[in-house]
Amino acid sequence: MNLLPEPLALLVTELNRLPGIGPRSAERLALHLIQADNAVTKRLASVLITSRDRIIECTQCGGLAEKSPCSVCSNPARDERTVCVVERAVDVLNVEKSGAFRGHYHVLGGKISPMNGIGPEELRVAQLEQRLSNGIVDEVIIALGTDVEGDATGHYLGKRLAKPGVKVTRIAHGLPAGSGLEFADELTLSQALEGRRELDEK
Repeated sequence: MNLLPEPLALLVTELNRLPGIGPRSAERLALHLIQADNAVTKRLASVLITSRDRIIECTQCGGLAEKSPCSVCSNPARDERTVCVVERAVDVLNVEKSGAFRGHYHVLGGKISPMNGIGPEELRVAQLEQRLSNGIVDEVIIALGTDVEGDATGHYLGKRLAKPGVKVTRIAHGLPAGSGLEFADELTLSQALEGRRELDEK
């Protein structure tokens, strides 16, 4: 028997859908919000709606932004010769926190996964090739997770993007096997970027 009133139970259910929030944490958060001052709850709700409405996808890199191009893509101090390829927009934030990369980014929007019906056509691979066509980029860093799908996507990109004048590398050290960038701390990501290696497609 659920002792929580239905509106509170619904709030717990929705909070439980958030990443990293289990049932108990969801219940604690829900109880806190319900018992908080009305102004606090309304302010949180307003910020959530405003943030969701104002955050867009950068048309150049695919990252999260308030305007497009984003602050990274429009920054003239960034090294436009190097592009770091990541799976999701949140991975851009993770790499940025490491402070080890000063180039540009490209968000794929996922990984190749035949089991889930995701092929290269469903990812932003064609847009990446378009970015490389201007001849400015001389290194593409593949910064994907070390699971099977991440490895397969990395090898596919290594073959597809390989051409004279463009070096395709992959971050090599520090990332635990089978995990994504969101589980790596700043030092680990920094070491992984510094230890990148060229993809061998011979």
